[in-house]
Amino acid sequence: MRKHEELRVWQDAMSLVEMVYRHTDAMPEGERFGLTAQMRRAAVSVPSNIAEGAARGSDADFVRFLHMARGSLSELDTQLQLAARLGFIERAESANEQIQLLFGQLGGLIRHLKTKQAK
Repeated sequence: MRKHEELRVWQDAMSLVEMVYRHTDAMPEGERFGLTAQMRRAAVSVPSNIAEGAARGSDADFVRFLHMARGSLSELDTQLQLAARLGFIERAESANEQIQLLFGQLGGLIRHLKTKQAK
């Protein structure tokens, strides 16, 4: 098992990707190359950045990639809200809860690594 696969935040991010793929399956065909593709890319970017950061040689690099994961998470949150406003999907409470959970987990891991760096 790789280092990132042991991280709960990566596991939860992977669950979010699955959730986003299920929700976007129901979106209009005309959005397949638009909002659907953007949402899927943003979702996939979260665990991908966690994995890439974990594979880097330093905590500073890991923190940088965790910040990118948070950026992708914010992007996805905005896209989910937009898709709901446009009536393409219903705002799934489970996706919202998962996003909030991941924000907290990423923030906690960032703080932990920064504290570790300061020592």
